[in-house]
Amino acid sequence: MDGNESRPEKLTANHRLVPEAMKPAAEVVETNAETILVVDDDDILRTRLAKAFQKRGFDTRMASCFDEVVDQITDFQPDRAVIDLKMPGKSGLEILKKLLENSPGTKAVILTGYGSISNAVDAIKLGAINYVTKPANADEILASFFPEKMDENRLGDDLHPQSLAEAEWDHIQRVLSDCNGNISEAARQLDIPRRTLQRKLKKLAP
Repeated sequence: MDGNESRPEKLTANHRLVPEAMKPAAEVVETNAETILVVDDDDILRTRLAKAFQKRGFDTRMASCFDEVVDQITDFQPDRAVIDLKMPGKSGLEILKKLLENSPGTKAVILTGYGSISNAVDAIKLGAINYVTKPANADEILASFFPEKMDENRLGDDLHPQSLAEAEWDHIQRVLSDCNGNISEAARQLDIPRRTLQRKLKKLAP
């Protein structure tokens, strides 16, 4: 094997995503790139989002729980943070509060399941700038950092915000469409029981 050939990157929680191949330019990444912290207990989702943000030019770090976030922010104040609301142990709300106490300049977005949108609104009251309902990709999450530029589906035709019921209904319909009408798969992605989804679908749109 060529001694100059890059080695695969090693990914763990509480880890800074800087592949071996990028190390010669590490100083440039550290000084110029915007930093983003991804907080999620789901190893696959956390790593996938971190890689996606890195490909978009961010200096990315990861954490899987409250304690790992605390360890990170002792010497690191990220420009942006993406925090899953539903976490084992201390919740995403507690993580958000701790993060903003130590890094008040960080812009934070909350990831939430369909059934937790009301809690996501609480997160905005604590200082998050927006929330994104799952499933969401990296581009949707990055767009949420600029709520003033969100499309009219979020803001309404006359700049009147959607009601909570309207936002939830639209999200259900979008996920159901993405699942080609498969209620079981849509319920899994929405993180709610299948019967609950069926009951909600029987109701008229708000």
